Amino acid sequence: MGSFLKQRSAVLWILIGLVGLAAGCAAPGKRLEPPRVSLVHIDLQEAKLFESVFNVQLRVFNTNEVPLEIQGGDCVLEVNGKRFAQGVTDTDTEVPAYGTAIVPMTLYSSMVGMVRSILTLPKEELGYKLAGRLRVEGGFMVPSTIPFSSEGKLSLEDLVESP
Repeated sequence: MGSFLKQRSAVLWILIGLVGLAAGCAAPGKRLEPPRVSLVHIDLQEAKLFESVFNVQLRVFNTNEVPLEIQGGDCVLEVNGKRFAQGVTDTDTEVPAYGTAIVPMTLYSSMVGMVRSILTLPKEELGYKLAGRLRVEGGFMVPSTIPFSSEGKLSLEDLVESP
């Protein structure tokens, strides 16, 4: 009977060790820093009667020690404090640890709203704000979405000219 108790005690300690190990693996590690995102390029792809389509390129700066596997994202572009366009991407892009990558995104704008905005905009530089989320691949250590926000200046030509 003493041998049975020793075996049971050993099994119990092994189970406690496994639970402790699993809890240690599942414990949150270093929190990922949100990537810095900047608007690199905006291009009017298509202008229809009710909608404009823009191709934009976002530069994603990864300041983390692990690569980010971006599977998609969404964002809203505001110009001078007013919503201008919104869009999504389903890109598969790897941003290396302490590196950068270009992420393409398609934004859509109501043509009526865009024309109304352009008519009231000043001719000099415009303030923009880009806010959204990047969807990343990862396990329990990596959140599935990482928010980002970026602000800067652009000119009216950047919004309406196509190369």
